[in-house]
Amino acid sequence: MRIIAGLWKGKRLIAPEGETVRPTSDRARQALFDMLWHAPWAGREMLDGAIVLDAFAGTGALGLEALSRGGARATFIEKDRTALAALRANIANCKAEGQVIAGDATKPPRPIQPATLVFLDPPYGAGLLAPALAALDAAGWIAPGALLCTELAQRDPLPETRFTPLDDRSHGKARLLILQG
Repeated sequence: MRIIAGLWKGKRLIAPEGETVRPTSDRARQALFDMLWHAPWAGREMLDGAIVLDAFAGTGALGLEALSRGGARATFIEKDRTALAALRANIANCKAEGQVIAGDATKPPRPIQPATLVFLDPPYGAGLLAPALAALDAAGWIAPGALLCTELAQRDPLPETRFTPLDDRSHGKARLLILQG
């Protein structure tokens, strides 16, 4: 697993062994960022200076990719201890600036500043996407007009949410659902 493009292109990222973390594949991450760069509802200017939230961060690949491509600042939320160790190592390896919150994305603290670009990649089949969206919204993490990039399994139900769906694409086992706040 590596950073696909930008400042840290080619940097290797580590992931904890076992089934605890399921990092977004390089292929799916490339497809997601291609969507963000070329879609009429996003564009490169959306990524430049973005305030990024990577919830269910795991290795931090999504948030680090956003920073590599011009994001201004990122916050990573992760509760698994082995994933936190890999996340911190990946942030250090990229020499990135990022706040790590060791906690649950379904019970987040209040943010310093709302995010304009949010990544949510909860464990497949756990039913955590809708509760996390609601909790992050209630806590003030989602700026008005923010883009929410979610990853779920092909068979996971779409969450009922107040956010507007913009795109829904499949990439292998992953389903990328883009919403707007």
